[in-house]
Amino acid sequence: MAKTHRLKTSVTIALDIDEAFSFFADASNLEIITPPELSFRIVTPQPFTIKEGTEIDYRLRLYGLPIAWRARITNWNPPYRFVDEQIQGPYKLWVHIHRFYEQNGNTKIVDEVWYQLPLWPLGEIAYPLVAAQVKRIFRFRKQSIRKTLPGEREQLNNST
Repeated sequence: MAKTHRLKTSVTIALDIDEAFSFFADASNLEIITPPELSFRIVTPQPFTIKEGTEIDYRLRLYGLPIAWRARITNWNPPYRFVDEQIQGPYKLWVHIHRFYEQNGNTKIVDEVWYQLPLWPLGEIAYPLVAAQVKRIFRFRKQSIRKTLPGEREQLNNST
């Protein structure tokens, strides 16, 4: 049976929960917070509304290889939580839980990803490389969120 791996990360931003959630409810913002070397792009015609059951098609490059990825929103609970699950792509399992917590006018965004590598047990040989890549993608995501969201940018500008 394939091994399930988990990554959990969080970032707190100076925006209220509704504004923070709205940023993530706009799928086009995924391109902003994804490392450029992944050549990530949404191929589902835009604009579209995200809700439970929405399917989104992406194209990206992993280790130079073109990848088609389809995700389905399996839980949609604005402004507190949503879940997207890979239904086609490079992983045997990919479930990304997005949680939003209001904290004194700020919002804590928690990303939790559960994933399984393909071709078990041979796929596990690549786990150290894949885990490092997933962590790097989410580090980039955290930095991009801090740079991109308006409340965070204002906070950074006021501190210099």
